[in-house]
Amino acid sequence: MKVLIITGSPHKNGTTACLAEQFIKGAEEAGHEIFRFDAANKEVHPCIACEKCHGGTPVCVFKDDMQELNPHLIEADVIALVSPIYYYDINAQLKAVIDRFYANDAVLHGNKKAVLMVAMADDSMESAEGALASFKGMTKYLEWDIAGTVVGVNCMTPEMIKNTDYPEQAYQLGKSL
Repeated sequence: MKVLIITGSPHKNGTTACLAEQFIKGAEEAGHEIFRFDAANKEVHPCIACEKCHGGTPVCVFKDDMQELNPHLIEADVIALVSPIYYYDINAQLKAVIDRFYANDAVLHGNKKAVLMVAMADDSMESAEGALASFKGMTKYLEWDIAGTVVGVNCMTPEMIKNTDYPEQAYQLGKSL
């Protein structure tokens, strides 16, 4: 399978990077083809709902790094979204990418699996409820099957997450695809 991992964190060695790396390790061991897109290190303009992508020539008006991502997004069998929780939801870098899925809406429905992995400093699931609700709504709308989620609570630093079973959960999720 083709697996697309889209990360949102600007921290290359942060908590969600740990989850992404373990997920990738498991997926590669299972023989899957991986493409990773680190949204925080890319130029992705927010969607402005101009509708040019749904006109006569369906092309986005922005010529940014979504041009690199789009072929992988369309071809992927599995899309894994990875983000820190910032103020009760995924971060803006990942959200900007998801909003730009709109340009490919017609071809994204059905026949995909989705994964959500998040980490946060808070010690309760309450802070992740917004991200989980958005993920469930998006996957329902796109008719994607949810392959799994990993929610790392009380994981403010890489050292904290490494002392939990969340990296192992991410690894097993990648391996089980």
